[in-house]
Amino acid sequence: MASCKKARMKDAAFRRLVSLALITVFGVVLLLVLLRTNTVSNLINSYTNESTESFESIEEAKDTITHLTRIPKLPLQNELSIILSKRNQMPPRNLDLYPKLAKDHVVIVLYVHNRPQYLQIVIDSLSRVEGISETLLIVSHDGYFEEMNKIVEGIKFCQVKQIFAPYSPHIFSDGFPGVSPKDCKDKDDPVEKRCEGTPDQYGNHRSPKIVSLKHHWWWMMNTVWDGLEETRHHSGHILFIEEDHFIYPNAYRNMQLLAELKSKKCPDCYAANLAPSEVKSRGEGWECLVAERMGNVGYAFNRTVWRKIHKKAAEFCSFDDYNWDITMWSTVYPSFGSPVYTLRGSRTSAVHFGKCGLHQGHNRNVACIDNGGVNIVDEIDKVANIKPEWEVRKYEHQAGYKAGFKGWGGWGDVRDRELCMEFAKMYI
Repeated sequence: MASCKKARMKDAAFRRLVSLALITVFGVVLLLVLLRTNTVSNLINSYTNESTESFESIEEAKDTITHLTRIPKLPLQNELSIILSKRNQMPPRNLDLYPKLAKDHVVIVLYVHNRPQYLQIVIDSLSRVEGISETLLIVSHDGYFEEMNKIVEGIKFCQVKQIFAPYSPHIFSDGFPGVSPKDCKDKDDPVEKRCEGTPDQYGNHRSPKIVSLKHHWWWMMNTVWDGLEETRHHSGHILFIEEDHFIYPNAYRNMQLLAELKSKKCPDCYAANLAPSEVKSRGEGWECLVAERMGNVGYAFNRTVWRKIHKKAAEFCSFDDYNWDITMWSTVYPSFGSPVYTLRGSRTSAVHFGKCGLHQGHNRNVACIDNGGVNIVDEIDKVANIKPEWEVRKYEHQAGYKAGFKGWGGWGDVRDRELCMEFAKMYI
């Protein structure tokens, strides 16, 4: 019996070794095949100067395969998705120029889609921001677009890290999260058309182009706060801006002041904002701070607030509205049990300049910016204009989306809601 038991143990050990060897070989072969494809090769060539793309050992290849496939409920990744996932792990650029970050730095996250002319204006404005060299700029891409990539690669004024949403509908051309041949369209009847999909509350089926807005924001938030080596232990504030936000030179210094004053001056304030919640407003010009509902132009909060938001993943992912900000205003913030305020100065430090929404204006020649340029007055503030001794004026009753609003739709498909919930579990 003893000899039989030893034989079985040896046989089992041998089978485990063979299985491990086969898995390793399969992983390496798969990666080599992916590297030979033109699309992926072009992508890799765009950053070979920043880092080496060769695996230095079999163990490194195994670790990469394990990392990319450890969450089985996420959609099966295609070639480009896998490469983008790996690129997200690359270190920031310009470490040779800016080897250290300031102790009290506020990380800046710029999230973008495919509007190169908009992006160039934002990058140019950031290059003139006082203190920008002290911090890390993270650019989060909704999909992969070469012209957008090149603009970001040209940044030299601070540390910069690019991340790409590997499950963006824009990189899946023949299946979910992108367009699937079997998907229902518009107001199709699934039974009659024998198509797949769950309509929203208004009877409309999903549009990948539309749902990508909410998917990208939620994936980005989970990744920045909990997934990136550079930020998952960051205890301070993170500032979020978009590709159609013009940033004033004093924005960073003002945000540092607001982040410091928030807990002292406004205990009810969850966040700090660079601009009023009313996007057309340039501020009141008072000599005081302002507490109001959170705006979506240049907003910043810390990890404590993110934890409260993350706990409301089910509410966020099930609300039938494709807009992340309306979802937050309508269902997430009201669920906190008390009013959610943000602290800002009385003069704006950021401006929303885009005239088109929903990913329009991606062509440089037809981008929808006023007369091809940005109409922003020259008398913008160039130095910090917030005083620590100022009192706070609070707007207690503001117009806007309230609890009970049912949403504008576009987010009814069960698959989108499930993918959203999977993003919340990626780094748990």
